Amino acid sequence: MGKSENGAFSTNLITSGTVINGDITCDSDMRIDGVLSGNLTAKGKIVVGKTGDVKGEITCQNCDVEGSVNGKLTIKDLLSLRATAKFLGDIITTKLAIEPGAIFTGTCKMNGEKDATVEKK
Repeated sequence: MGKSENGAFSTNLITSGTVINGDITCDSDMRIDGVLSGNLTAKGKIVVGKTGDVKGEITCQNCDVEGSVNGKLTIKDLLSLRATAKFLGDIITTKLAIEPGAIFTGTCKMNGEKDATVEKK
C-alpha cells in the first residue's frame, strides 16, 4: 500500500455503481469495484474486485483480478487471476498465479524470458 503525507497507508477506491471514462494515474494502491473505461497506471497494487470491470490498460507493481478486465496488463511483479476473474487481452509480468476457475484468453509474456527460437535441421 502507498503511504500518504502523514505516513498512513492509503488506497484509492472506485466503488460499485461508479463509472469512470478516462485515464487514471496514482502514486498509491487502488481498488476498483466499479467500471473503468480507460487506462490505469499506479505505483502500488491494483485490485479489481468481483464487481469491477476494466476496459483498458493497467500498469502497476502488483495486481489481483477478481472481476473482469479487457485490455493489456503490464505488471512489474505479481499478477494473480482469482477464481472469479475473467480476463481477455495481453499480459506482461514477472510472476503469474492463476486460480482454478479463472478465465484467461490472450497472450502472456514473462519478463526475463529469453527469446525461444526453433532450430531447423
